[in-house]
Amino acid sequence: MNRLHATKDFWMAALRADSPALQDAVAQSGPEAVVPGCPGWTVADLVEHLTSELHWVREIAPRGVTERPGQPEVPARPEWDAALDGLRRELTGTIETLEALDADFPAWNWAPQAKKAAFWQRRMAHEISVHRWDAESAAERPTPIETKLAADGVSEVLDTWLPAGRRQGPTDLHGVVHLVANDAGYEWFVRLRGAGVALLDTLTILDTDDHHARAQATGTASDLLLMLMGRVRPDRLVVTGDPRLVSALRTG
Repeated sequence: MNRLHATKDFWMAALRADSPALQDAVAQSGPEAVVPGCPGWTVADLVEHLTSELHWVREIAPRGVTERPGQPEVPARPEWDAALDGLRRELTGTIETLEALDADFPAWNWAPQAKKAAFWQRRMAHEISVHRWDAESAAERPTPIETKLAADGVSEVLDTWLPAGRRQGPTDLHGVVHLVANDAGYEWFVRLRGAGVALLDTLTILDTDDHHARAQATGTASDLLLMLMGRVRPDRLVVTGDPRLVSALRTG
């Protein structure tokens, strides 16, 4: 695969850019608006989820320990104006907290990788970007995720979410999936072995004797990420080969 060497500065810039757009979209939509990408959710549910998650992250990330923390408590839902103010305060606080941490600062995370603050700097950049798209969809004006951020988001799904066992698609398929971001110059190869998954190096994987099924999905980096996160259907992309292999990578 192509590796986008994203850094703390890249993720924090994305988080700062998407946060105001998220707030604008939820305020425009109103609490009762339906969030199309999150079945069963209203915008009030989305705001509650984000406010609780942001508060939890800014509490656990600066502790300097790698042991698993307790789950966040969800307080009673406030009135809408107070909920919007709470989201604003938690976004601001999370940005300030993560900005103050060195990327190598010890911090627990739920993935099978280094327990460092960089995980949360990256994770929250993508969490807010996708939920910004959700909120704008509720307002009926979604805009794509920025190209390089979306490409890194695809990588995060493949190198973090899937190895952590967070697949939502079928887990009984075998084959190779080739994802191509045609606006970013990035591509990824993923080998599925039933419940197992491996992100492959494009320079070493192509075995002409491999008899397993293959599939390719091509689209913008934003559409690839939104498909993997369950926000858009695979037919938004150009898919060749076995489409079930593409669906098997879905994590949201």
